[in-house]
Amino acid sequence: MKRLLHIISSPRKEKSKSGAIAQEFMEQYKLLNPDAVIDELNLWDLSIPTFDGDKAAAKMTFFGEGTLNEELKSSWDKVVEVTERFSSADEYLITVPMWNGGIPWVLKHYIDTISQPGLTFGFGAEGYFPLLKDKKACVIYTSGVYGAGVPIELGLDFQSTYLNWWLELVGITEVHSVKFLGNLVNPDADKEFSNALKSAHGIAKEFFAE
Repeated sequence: MKRLLHIISSPRKEKSKSGAIAQEFMEQYKLLNPDAVIDELNLWDLSIPTFDGDKAAAKMTFFGEGTLNEELKSSWDKVVEVTERFSSADEYLITVPMWNGGIPWVLKHYIDTISQPGLTFGFGAEGYFPLLKDKKACVIYTSGVYGAGVPIELGLDFQSTYLNWWLELVGITEVHSVKFLGNLVNPDADKEFSNALKSAHGIAKEFFAE
């Protein structure tokens, strides 16, 4: 039985464009995968552990610095709990609105919490290596101003470039993306939104076909 984790990083609820596109994906996905377990994770409702001194100290024990004593282990267990919810999924649907050229801080907080040695990546003599395998993701990117043809002074893309790097770091290499960019300035925004919905619908079918 497949398990899909739907990660929501927009706080705009029913007004969210990324949320509307994700809903199109989910409707088709559920139709084709009626037995799938859907885990909806709204990051704005999740109590994500603050990566404070104890958790940072616990992390560094995996790099040979110090010992994972009981106090540090108790702090680390909170990180493990959040991370295992992520790593136990087979497939991912992630909504990522662009904030100031990058991603929402709540998503960055989540990524920083679950990107941990021994949980989502390993580290050896040759550097980092991913620990997740045989997983795939659909990532939905939206932006208000940034988009193809927008003058460079109006923004750069640290949104998809960062997510692509991170997904590869943890081992999610099969990544499908849907982009609805520049929706506040694009005169063809309605048409582009319709195309984004169709793309999400099609990717959900690809997930089933594979």
